[in-house]
Amino acid sequence: MINRWWKFISLIICILFLAIACNETKVVNNNAIANSPNQPNQVISPSASPTPETDLNEQTAITAADARLVDIQSINKNIALDIRYATPNNFLKKKLYPEARCVLRYGAAKQLSLVQQDLAKNKLSLKVYDCYRPLSVQKEMWKILPDERYVGNPAKGSRHNRGAAVDLTLIDSNSKELEMPSAFDAFTPASHRDYSGGSVQSRKNRQILEDAMRKRGFTGLATEWWHFDAPDWDKYAVMDAPFNKIPRK
Repeated sequence: MINRWWKFISLIICILFLAIACNETKVVNNNAIANSPNQPNQVISPSASPTPETDLNEQTAITAADARLVDIQSINKNIALDIRYATPNNFLKKKLYPEARCVLRYGAAKQLSLVQQDLAKNKLSLKVYDCYRPLSVQKEMWKILPDERYVGNPAKGSRHNRGAAVDLTLIDSNSKELEMPSAFDAFTPASHRDYSGGSVQSRKNRQILEDAMRKRGFTGLATEWWHFDAPDWDKYAVMDAPFNKIPRK
């Protein structure tokens, strides 16, 4: 009789151990899926807000904040503006923006402000030509110049349409532009980042700009010395929001 009871108790214990082991395996597998590098990037809209129920509450809040579109002048007033598409002074020879503003995702704007602070130590500053560009404007550009070396295909959307790219140059303490190998939006070999022509000083200035931007995580476009993509640009959605819907402060 005692032997039967021991066998019964042993069987119950074995079943309990098996149940616990299966549950632990399931948890491990779920964690592996959640942390897999092959999972798609989450795209967060500027109006997204943190989800209170999530265990990653703080991380979600930071990401949503970085995705907001902001005016660069509200982040750093020392960054000069020369928004070319708010004037006819551009390769399209027509005004495309209703107002001269540099709008970026907050995450990109913060990094650009750090670049400005770095350059100020050497009495240099940034002058911005273009930042966020509505998708409707991108379509107009593509009609004029359907060449992906110089204009992003609106079918895919450009970094500018995401508010995560900036076109700029350097100015000195007298607000004079530093010499560069080509003019902005030149669309010639001289605009390429590896162009070895022009003056030695122009190439040196180009390198100073590139080094300053790369230090803060920006990546340059090979065919345009003035164009830089913000860190994590691919996490942001393409937008066509009008400028008057974006707060100035």
